[in-house]
Amino acid sequence: MLPEAGKSFAKRYLERGPRLAEVLFGLLMTLTFTLAAGILLRNGGRTGSRQLLIAAIACSVAWGLIAGALQVTYELLERTRRLRLATTIKKTADMDASIALVAGEMDEVLGPVLSMDERESLYRRVVNYLQTAQLPGGAVRRTDLLGAIASFALVCLSSLPAAAPFLLIDAPRLALRVSNAVLLALLYFCAYGWASHVGARPGLTGGIFLAVGIALVAVAIALGG
Repeated sequence: MLPEAGKSFAKRYLERGPRLAEVLFGLLMTLTFTLAAGILLRNGGRTGSRQLLIAAIACSVAWGLIAGALQVTYELLERTRRLRLATTIKKTADMDASIALVAGEMDEVLGPVLSMDERESLYRRVVNYLQTAQLPGGAVRRTDLLGAIASFALVCLSSLPAAAPFLLIDAPRLALRVSNAVLLALLYFCAYGWASHVGARPGLTGGIFLAVGIALVAVAIALGG
């Protein structure tokens, strides 16, 4: 959706639900990546910790770039969808058919709160507006890039606590286990917060993500990681 004028940067680009979902999958990716690197890296000492640190940072940067790209893609798709709807309505001479098109986009949200007559009246006004409106095209905007930068920064920053042990601890296996513990804690609390925001069961959701993380760690340990 297009950002509303007057909103702060955080409210425009750091909406809690989508950003927590990005962070959750970023943490899972970092956990998986560092566990895989721990299996492959057999050398100890400072070199091993440094390599694991590089792996953790590289993974968080990679997912941050993906999250940013997805943010831009989402905004482009939303604008293209609205433009396609407006174009179709302009080409449709039948008012009832145009109202049906708008209803297909909005009924799911407005159905529970407005009567059929109220919705039809609203949709008729929407059709009248779209028949003359000049909606913007699908070019990338400055706001899209700002949203991508915000997503990238949030994902990268959220992974820093998991990378810190590789910087502070010389023994790579110990650093890896401390990083695992940090990531598991972050997974639980992020999943708990996300579930609270979307109306799911926070304890259960947090427990599921924690169980997935523990299972990944257990598999890696069984393979020698």
